Amino acid sequence: MSNQQSILVTGAGGFIGKNLLVRLGEQYEINVLSFVRGDSDEKLSEMVAIADAIVHLAGENRPKEVANFALVNTELTRTLCAAIRATGRNIPLILASSTQAEHDNPYGKSKLAAERLVEDFVVQTANSAVIYRFPGVFGKWCKPNYNSVVATFCHNIAHGLSIQINDASVVLQLAYIDDVVDELLSALGRAKPGLYRSEVNQTYSITLGQLSEQIHAFQNCRTSLISERVGKGLTRALYSTYISYLPPEQFAYDLPQHGDDRGIFVEMLKTPDCGQFSFFTVRPGITRGSHYHHSKTEKFLVLSGLARMRFRHIITGETSDITVSSDKPQVVDSIPGWVHDITNIGNSEAIIMLWANEIFDRQRPDCIPCEV
Repeated sequence: MSNQQSILVTGAGGFIGKNLLVRLGEQYEINVLSFVRGDSDEKLSEMVAIADAIVHLAGENRPKEVANFALVNTELTRTLCAAIRATGRNIPLILASSTQAEHDNPYGKSKLAAERLVEDFVVQTANSAVIYRFPGVFGKWCKPNYNSVVATFCHNIAHGLSIQINDASVVLQLAYIDDVVDELLSALGRAKPGLYRSEVNQTYSITLGQLSEQIHAFQNCRTSLISERVGKGLTRALYSTYISYLPPEQFAYDLPQHGDDRGIFVEMLKTPDCGQFSFFTVRPGITRGSHYHHSKTEKFLVLSGLARMRFRHIITGETSDITVSSDKPQVVDSIPGWVHDITNIGNSEAIIMLWANEIFDRQRPDCIPCEV
């Protein structure tokens, strides 16, 4: 997109609109024009007159009167096309339609009618236009108990409320808000004369039953400390969505703490197949550890203080020691078959971060007591 562009977003107060406005606002040389529910046709025409491109997101999903489907989804699109025509300019237009346009219901019919208005407008004017048929879009700021089951499930489960499932086998077709906004921004940058249909590159399928199980698993990970695989794909998107519905009083949660004369030990996070993260403290002059592992491996990082780690090979007797300090970040590995311990040789309490490659199993701890 060229510098100093004015982008008009209709439906700017809606779910997709809010996310798009934030992203547009991050680009300092974009002037964002917002058209929201209740604004007049005159205001729309005024903003169209100065717009360099338009993203038409305004729509009605659950009106009190069925007639409002056509009034908003269809007639507002007609008014918008007329306003563009009145400028005598080619103003790239992006229309957010819905996969419901394929269905014979009032909402789908109104979206299909809006698409046809844009098609006719482009034929008559050679204006630039892109039509998207979005599936169910989910993500932060989506209104729960409205038209997104993902938003409803995330909100209700995060707030300890019940959810209702009539048929767990129903398959949902979904798109994540960040992917939708990425696509809209990309479309703004590649506008050219004519009519084009496009789609979000990444969409997902999940049943209602699977969705419920996954979101409940997110809720449960705070007590089990075992994280879901939230690094990519649908699980990542659902997790980001779920935690966005947590009320502020749930932003923090307690962890179990174990302590004795040597210091404390706190487990922070466990993973299904990549071990766990913990931290522990060591008081001055105290030694912790004094054991070896057959297969388990660990990584130690001193976050505060000064410590010495000692090692002894249980077969050869070979020894080694390493002094580590928070002044020089350094990871020390524990090696299978080597006894190891850690001693605080400083004057203040040492704090050490610990990663182990497996979740601690009390039945098979793989932690054999032995002095270095």
